[in-house]
Amino acid sequence: MHSGLENWREQAKGQSIVQRFFHYVELRTKITSVFSFLMGLAYLFASGYRIEPLKSAVFFGGMFCFDLTATMLNNYCDAKNNRQPLPFSRHTAKALLLLLLAVSGALGLYLVYLSDLVVLFLGLLCFFFGIIYSYGPVPISHGPYGELVSGFFYGLVIPAILFYINVPGGGFFSYTLAGGNLSIVVDLRAATGLLLLSIVPFCLTANIMLANNICDRERDVAVGRYTLAFYLGRKALWLFTALYYIAYLSVVVLVGLGFLSPLSLFLLLSVFPVQRNIKRFLAQQSKEETFTVAVQNYLMVMILHTVLIFLGRFWSA
Repeated sequence: MHSGLENWREQAKGQSIVQRFFHYVELRTKITSVFSFLMGLAYLFASGYRIEPLKSAVFFGGMFCFDLTATMLNNYCDAKNNRQPLPFSRHTAKALLLLLLAVSGALGLYLVYLSDLVVLFLGLLCFFFGIIYSYGPVPISHGPYGELVSGFFYGLVIPAILFYINVPGGGFFSYTLAGGNLSIVVDLRAATGLLLLSIVPFCLTANIMLANNICDRERDVAVGRYTLAFYLGRKALWLFTALYYIAYLSVVVLVGLGFLSPLSLFLLLSVFPVQRNIKRFLAQQSKEETFTVAVQNYLMVMILHTVLIFLGRFWSA
């Protein structure tokens, strides 16, 4: 292990500060938050809502910065507990972590100022789970709930906040507090559409994590991580496959119930390259060789899904 750390440090010396920062935040993995956000924007546009540019931009900035922060915290904790390398000294790595946490917190508070306390509650929920995912006596990432938590926040919470700050006049969710009584009003049709819409990013995000944990199962156990892949064994591959088809089924339901235009059914054409990637992963579970199929599937499905939702605005125009 010591020689591996030394080799990595020698390699890192040839990288620029920007390259090392990108490595620290794992910038390539931010597709899950970015495309969940873009899908939500496309759905708002297709549904005829006016998008609030300032609120949406502030939310994106806070969301993206905290996504980077959560990854930095995960890498910082791994470096401390498992002697994994960091691209900076621990002092610098910690300073960058706290800086991005402060920026994301400031943007979050500004969004609360632009909206209301519901956003504060949802933001605090994101911060709490983003921190305990990697930090604490029993981090979420060390147990069997990582896929569920990541799918929930990237798949549902990001679009939910985006909807709430853009749908005017309590058209999605509203509350009143008077005389010690709290009254909550939810538009059931809008909430149903949001829940169904969240299934695709939920399943695809969960599968990226599941594929990663399947590939790392033996190494994770060696450092005390008992993820869902450990508990399911070979059944984890069944779940990996099923999640993709649940995602496709949700789109059919969304179209059938009128939440999306029939144009979105063209997403089903992507099942053929997705299935080829599934077969590759079922044949070999390797971080170096086949883990990337989960990322490829995510990009294929989410890019096409987002574009088709956007174009659906013009289907009946």
